Amino acid sequence: MGLDFGSKTCGVALSDPLCITAQSLETIKRDGANKLRRTYARLEEIVDEYGVSEIVVGLPKHMNADEGDRAELTREFAEKLSARTGLNVVMWDERLTTVAAERVLQESGVRRENRKDYIDSIAATLILQGYLDYLKNRQVGNDEK
Repeated sequence: MGLDFGSKTCGVALSDPLCITAQSLETIKRDGANKLRRTYARLEEIVDEYGVSEIVVGLPKHMNADEGDRAELTREFAEKLSARTGLNVVMWDERLTTVAAERVLQESGVRRENRKDYIDSIAATLILQGYLDYLKNRQVGNDEK
């Protein structure tokens, strides 16, 4: 499962059973930055419903690779999520995923006023796909040794 954790939303994506492709699932919305109880509960439901075995959370970094306040909040969220689900949570560099998601929606003809409904789940898909591609490439490299 891939997550794009934001201040008021959490985009969710899942991989296929073979862990080859990522697909957008939903965007969990909340009333405020600190109102996470329902977000955690929904993510636990998704973990159970889809048999999730690992979670990838996008880590927001500045373009120079420094981490700011948002990255710290995301790490805290990931730690609590791991404790609640008992699953390994991987932090994945999410730089430019929102920009790429915006481009995908624009090229798909989604109207500007409707993009906010999809952008977080598309960003989560890009985060998860990046991680799946990394795993595949790492495996291919090990097979060649």
